[in-house]
Amino acid sequence: MQKEERFKKVIEWFKVNMPVAESELSYDNPYELIVAVILSAQCTDKRVNQITPELLKRFPTPEKLAEVESGEVFEYIRSCSYPNNKAKHLVGMARKLVADYNGRVPDEVDELVKLPGVGRKTANVIASVIFNKPAMAVDTHVFRVAARIGLSVNSKTPLETEKQLVEYIPDEMIPIAHHWLILHGRYVCIARKPKCEICGLQPYCTFFNNGRK
Repeated sequence: MQKEERFKKVIEWFKVNMPVAESELSYDNPYELIVAVILSAQCTDKRVNQITPELLKRFPTPEKLAEVESGEVFEYIRSCSYPNNKAKHLVGMARKLVADYNGRVPDEVDELVKLPGVGRKTANVIASVIFNKPAMAVDTHVFRVAARIGLSVNSKTPLETEKQLVEYIPDEMIPIAHHWLILHGRYVCIARKPKCEICGLQPYCTFFNNGRK
């Protein structure tokens, strides 16, 4: 199967079988989402959703978060992975938002990556989820699923995978395609024991059709 045809078939399958796909992080505005995404690095969305209510109650705006030191933030996020670093990133992010962006989350990836704790993946999430930009965030799930299905070929880095995906996915489909691949990787195409027997993408998947190698 040619790559272009594989993309077309995979997109068609997801459109029918997962017409609604969105972030599992809880948030009400761009600031809350960027806080949640920073916390979600190597941490489950479920855990993040347990942490953010009290954290955001105490720091409901970038201005409030920018006023404190990271040690105070640490007390609210200590149950997530790498709380020391994330506390520093959150405070740094808030201070830069206040100082350089009038407390508003920018909508461009090149501006988002200037914020502490915000790498390209996080920036793409914000640009895609909040601002509906054609930005493909490649986390471990997307990286794995794209390679297994055959949407990315010989990709060694998330950026290489991102470039291959955006080349073949129509711009208007990229925001939802990001969630398709994440959710498929989280619940079906899992890392150690992918559930190939229940996967509707079998006909188009190179991993399945090459004997799961």
